[in-house]
Amino acid sequence: MYQDVSLFIDGSWGKASGGKATPVVNPATGDQIGTFAHANKADLERAAQAAQKGFQAWRKVSPFERYKVMRKAGELLRQRLDEVAKTMTLEQGKPVGEAKMELMNAADVIDWFAEEGRRAYGWIIPPRFEGTYQLAMKEPVGPVAAFTPWNFPVNQAVRKLSAALAAGCSTVLKGAEDTPGSIAELVRCYADAGVPAGVINLVYGDPAEVSEYLIPHPIIRKVTFTGSTAVGKQLAALAGLHMKRTTMELGGHAPGIVFEDADIDMAVKVLAAGKFRNAGQVCIAPTRLLVQEKVYNQFVDKFTAAAKAVKVGDGMDPQTKMGPLVHSRRVDALEGFVADAKKHGATVKTGGNRIGNKGFFFEPTVVTDVPKDARIMNEEPFGPLAMIAPFDTFDGVVSEANRLPYGLAAYAFTKSAKTANAIGAAIESGMVAINGAALALPEVPFGGMKDSGYGTEGGREAIDAYLNTKYVAQVGV
Repeated sequence: MYQDVSLFIDGSWGKASGGKATPVVNPATGDQIGTFAHANKADLERAAQAAQKGFQAWRKVSPFERYKVMRKAGELLRQRLDEVAKTMTLEQGKPVGEAKMELMNAADVIDWFAEEGRRAYGWIIPPRFEGTYQLAMKEPVGPVAAFTPWNFPVNQAVRKLSAALAAGCSTVLKGAEDTPGSIAELVRCYADAGVPAGVINLVYGDPAEVSEYLIPHPIIRKVTFTGSTAVGKQLAALAGLHMKRTTMELGGHAPGIVFEDADIDMAVKVLAAGKFRNAGQVCIAPTRLLVQEKVYNQFVDKFTAAAKAVKVGDGMDPQTKMGPLVHSRRVDALEGFVADAKKHGATVKTGGNRIGNKGFFFEPTVVTDVPKDARIMNEEPFGPLAMIAPFDTFDGVVSEANRLPYGLAAYAFTKSAKTANAIGAAIESGMVAINGAALALPEVPFGGMKDSGYGTEGGREAIDAYLNTKYVAQVGV
């Protein structure tokens, strides 16, 4: 079912020039299921040169023709939904139902950017002098180096690829080494839809080596990265040294604020679904749950019950609601967070342990009474670990929500329009969802502030990061 994954350079699939192949592991079993081709510097150079050639061709294709090719890629992804979802579940672990949802959303993202590429308008600036025309024109920025994570292997890559293609750019895409097969199938859809050779190039390899080679490369004009804040800062600094434009979607530690007048059952349902989706390996997952004192005990009891009800297992089982973590390092990290919380006096209401000795499973975990100096109150856990803490006043919860340097996503629940408006304005976050979780749709902004990065990978602004604005003044024409 799972096939070895090749590089895709200049329109052809093939092995790495050095012949190196690295194992791919099924996180539900810990067993090897295949390999991916591990690129060396010669492969990266081939990919960069191909991207330059592809850019020169693709930029000349009209936005309308690009639109048609991209829409075909979206339809191919929908047609191949079942098989690609199985590939994703085998290598990443998420339930196959979640994988299908990710792929359906990815196809919608392709459609959205295909349409937006047709509307990347310039404008005419009224001149001061007769016989003069002043034009602001939009042009593709050039070849793009795109770095994508393993937690949503298709949905993160598709945003970068689609924005770049719609703008007329080419790409060198570094896929996540834990989940190479999913990205390969996405690229295959674009290629089979008719994207010319060299416009999309896909490589895997040592992350540091790939970034240190591609980002300074004179062919690359734009860098986009999704991943941890620590790595993002390093890549942004490297890009800055070479004056490369960047989009950074980095880590988060999202507060989920529940006011005393909220619909508690609805808040529990939304927050628990968001917390345990993809085994908590979600950058916008609600993590620090801040509940007003009057309803704190009620919320803790109901949220703990919801955590206990989550069925953990192999993602290929249709009854599974939460799959394994992606690798053993995540299990070790969560055990460390729980141990540190206990050391600081926290109470584990449920979970806190790995499950079994096969695969990388961890219990849905709820922790209360966690002091602010515990690691999990300051570091992104990136797993099925929720902390619940009480708060008293509006100002107090805003202070706690904004305390950390992260600012990616936040959630709040209240029946008061006044409170909803006030909390939406007060939270320092790129995305705020009130009484729901309507984030990450293709047509809305997706990005953070502070240490959670800059730029957006959704909505109408997303394509701007792949376009230059050129001013042209025509006199006496």
